[in-house]
Amino acid sequence: MIFTWYIYAGMAVAAVFLLFGLGRLDENAQGAWVFRPLLIPGVLLIWPLVIWRCVILWRGEEKLDRHRMPRRRQERVAVVFACAIPIIIFAAMFVRQDPAALPPPIQLEAAK
Repeated sequence: MIFTWYIYAGMAVAAVFLLFGLGRLDENAQGAWVFRPLLIPGVLLIWPLVIWRCVILWRGEEKLDRHRMPRRRQERVAVVFACAIPIIIFAAMFVRQDPAALPPPIQLEAAK
């Protein structure tokens, strides 16, 4: 149910953004209507980020200021991923099922 409402909100944001907002944010996109349907799946998934970026740009903040928030967190996330991926791989190698502890396989009969 939550996912459905998330997609509905994404559809509304995509419609408004692609019809009215994209041309205002990027002067190269003015009058380019053919590629806009290709952006719909991406906008459906990341519509909160699209709204945040539009608000920052419409306020008239500097170009570097609009990228500050994601870049600050990106360094921390990169360190977490760099530590977590080897831990997950090694854990997957050492935590395996013991074949002797599993029940013996059973041959299924054909449906009648």
